[in-house]
Amino acid sequence: MPQGIKDKVAILGMGCSRFGERWDASPEDLMVEAYNEAMTDAGITPEQLDAAWFSTHMEDVGTGRGGIPMGIALRLPNIGVTRVENFCAGGSEAVRAAVYGVASGACDIAIALGVEKLKDTGYGGLPVATVGTYIPQWYPAAVAPANFAQLAAAYRAKHDVDKATLKQAISHVSVKSHANGAKNPKAHLRKEITIEQCLKAPKIAEPLGLFDCCGVSDGAAAVIVTRPEIARELGKTDLVSFKALQLSVSNGWEMSGSEWDGSYVHTARIASKKAYEEAGIRNPREEISMTEVHDCFSITELVTMEDLGLSDEGQAYRDVLDGKFDANGDIPCQIDGGLKCFGHPVGASGIRMLYEMYLQLQGRADERQLSNVRTGLIHNLGGQPNQNVCSISIVGRLGE
Repeated sequence: MPQGIKDKVAILGMGCSRFGERWDASPEDLMVEAYNEAMTDAGITPEQLDAAWFSTHMEDVGTGRGGIPMGIALRLPNIGVTRVENFCAGGSEAVRAAVYGVASGACDIAIALGVEKLKDTGYGGLPVATVGTYIPQWYPAAVAPANFAQLAAAYRAKHDVDKATLKQAISHVSVKSHANGAKNPKAHLRKEITIEQCLKAPKIAEPLGLFDCCGVSDGAAAVIVTRPEIARELGKTDLVSFKALQLSVSNGWEMSGSEWDGSYVHTARIASKKAYEEAGIRNPREEISMTEVHDCFSITELVTMEDLGLSDEGQAYRDVLDGKFDANGDIPCQIDGGLKCFGHPVGASGIRMLYEMYLQLQGRADERQLSNVRTGLIHNLGGQPNQNVCSISIVGRLGE
């Protein structure tokens, strides 16, 4: 049986650029912004880095392919830099590679960095990426808002939820996230909104309105990892460690039969179950202190609560309306504002989620700081409900 990653690797330092319409910055500038903060936080020099993993999705937009862009931008000391890409879960994939590299003993200190610069494309949403040679022959022609709107329709039909009630619930998700993001100086969107604004906003894809969709953004985030004993030798205390790292990828089942009803994300249920087992979590509703989930659309966050086992089947909309996932709720979600307020620079999002967990666990989240944070879960989803990559990461204080 696999031994798992629990408490074998700790975070030495992290950094995150300001996200937004960064007309002032190139991809290289954003990388440097996140890198400098991470290195200062870690208290190390570039010569102490053994290996690097680099996450970017739209390489042709301006960042470039391979590991060279990161090596040059950061003037790394000719160490190995491996570019990884796994749709919107690429950032988490870079973290997973760095953690595994350290845990294996192949390197002592590694860095994972993700960046994306999408506003310069002039495109309103995510630029279209190739999906390979054969997939388009049976791939439904639809854009992201339409795909996730179908998730809402299927959820409502399966659980017999009133249309107006579900709209109220997803609007509550958006209002909650904006209230959190307003307190975050690194978020792209920092204004609170009201339920009325959500309900009256222009429709993008029924029932998703303008405020139910996350935006496109520019940003970068970085994490430096090592083994706990090395972190202590470097004078670090109050260590945050990885408890579980799991990845589940669609195999075509959702699209090739009639068993899947479209009301949930199959891979999220598989990855979260494995992550709980790896972390030794038996009751996630009691043992998970907070979550950062892939809220590309507000309905995604709502459905994810059931996929993660934090709400009963068909009851997440009630939990949302009851405030269970608000900042003062039982299991706060998107306390930093989430994708909803940061936007979604694809290669950086997974590491940005980890950044908030790290700050919270160390009591460094300023006015966003929660009390009694012990364990956090990160859900990073790439693709669409019927074909995707789902990463689940669980972090917490070392030894707890």
